[in-house]
Amino acid sequence: MILHTRDVPPRAAFALEQAGVHPLLARLLAARGVRAADELDDGLARLLPPAALHGAAEAGRLLADLIAAGGRICVVADYDCDGATACAVALRGLAMLGAARENLAYVVPDRAVHGYGLTPAIVELAREKRPDLLLTVDNGIASLEGVAHARALGMSVLVTDHHLPALQAGAVVLPAADVIVNPNQPACGFESKALAGVGVVFYVLLAARAELRARGRFDAASQPRLDALLDLVALGTVADVVRLDANNRRLVAQGLRRVRAGRMQPGVAALFAAARRQPERACGFDFGFALGPRINAAGRLADMTLGIECLLTDDAGRAAELAAQLDAINRERRDVEAGMRELAEAAVERYGADSTPPAVALFDPSFHEGVVGIVAGRLKDRLHRPTFAFACGADGALKGSGRSIPGFHLRDALDLVAKRHPGLLLRFGGHAMAAGCTLAPAGFETFAQALRQVAGEWLDAATLERRIAVDGPLDPQWFDAATVGLLDAQVWGQGFEAPVFCDEMQVLQQRLVGEKHLKLRLRHGASVREAIWFGHAEPVAERVRLAYRLSLDEWNGQARVQMVVEAAA
Repeated sequence: MILHTRDVPPRAAFALEQAGVHPLLARLLAARGVRAADELDDGLARLLPPAALHGAAEAGRLLADLIAAGGRICVVADYDCDGATACAVALRGLAMLGAARENLAYVVPDRAVHGYGLTPAIVELAREKRPDLLLTVDNGIASLEGVAHARALGMSVLVTDHHLPALQAGAVVLPAADVIVNPNQPACGFESKALAGVGVVFYVLLAARAELRARGRFDAASQPRLDALLDLVALGTVADVVRLDANNRRLVAQGLRRVRAGRMQPGVAALFAAARRQPERACGFDFGFALGPRINAAGRLADMTLGIECLLTDDAGRAAELAAQLDAINRERRDVEAGMRELAEAAVERYGADSTPPAVALFDPSFHEGVVGIVAGRLKDRLHRPTFAFACGADGALKGSGRSIPGFHLRDALDLVAKRHPGLLLRFGGHAMAAGCTLAPAGFETFAQALRQVAGEWLDAATLERRIAVDGPLDPQWFDAATVGLLDAQVWGQGFEAPVFCDEMQVLQQRLVGEKHLKLRLRHGASVREAIWFGHAEPVAERVRLAYRLSLDEWNGQARVQMVVEAAA
């Protein structure tokens, strides 16, 4: 374990502080690449323009034509939170732009039955809606067969996605869709490659609105306020753990601002209530760890239609019912995950402390297909190794989900495995940090060995040692509730991580609470502090260097600042 202190460019920190940014915040932002105060302007006018997104203008014209002609549009969604929010944004946005509700429909794959993306089977399911256009959200860029099948049946296809395109013989190949909008397609120079699927479809709606405005359908004063959808855009963006570059931070900040002001979809409000979170104090953590998992649970264990309907309904009562169902499914998901984690951790116990391979692949016949991604992520965090977990699919094939560490591009690793072992991977796709694949049942051991071989070639000892970036010591003057409020008001997330401070401490007392959490009483400078280390049961040394974040511990109406420990060195 290495605690690495982020560099703070002094000129940038000074410039931010001189511009009126709180001194502590100026230091934190400078360490994350912010160089000037105008970069902190999260107004909608600072969003990258839709015209810069390749294919967006053409998609806008296609949608404007269909709306004018009364054409039927079927949205093909994905079964995660990004896909669910993208579906809701598409349907709500198209209705706002003038599409008749009876001309709008959606389908979403069942993870266990249909698999991922616009497959020919999903095209057949969508065909029942009699669409003129299939609009994919958060999928489609690798759906070569599905797009071809839809086009052969006379449907137009508009692909909106953010995943990496498919590779054939090492070359990028795109589906033969009418229009493709994806910042990660080769022809796109859009500055924000990190847009989530929901962000891409939001941009397409902005382009369609611009086209309709140019056609005289409405003017700038009377045009639909698509910013009303930003609570959904923010939720999907954070839940999909995409990098929060400046453009994504603006989208999330705008969404959070609307939630805090009480301007949100009934389903979002209902999910806050089900999660027992307060919308007026909403932060990115709520989207990523409270609302997002409840929506994702539907796609993992049940039917994502529940999540989409929760986000689509305008009836607060119906939204509350659906949110309660999602909450119950999420509790079930946690129970399933706990059992799978026990099996997975028992399997990796055979590795000694110094003999963990550079990549790990696990399979157990009892694993649930919908939860293997979570288990892979938990083990990746524990072992600091690229990790795949596999379950048996309904068709008998092995369905795997993987999570990676910095320095190991998981999708590219799968591509290399596929080249070295032709026919081993029936399907694969994904990102640098998360990917999935399908194997024949007899292929697991070959895959596990092949993945370990690639990891052994690509990863060195330094990369395989866990590193946590920290922000140095926290001046005692900032250890108060006001600082917690200041930090919670910012947009933190993937690629723009929340502050983690690091100080030398004297441990005055330590004890276990709830059998698995370490409660600490510490001497921090001249003060005595309370700290908790969730999920950690081993005692720490009397003198220890702790990495921690600040939080407010609220109990019986009282709030006090505490340290939440992330690591010790």
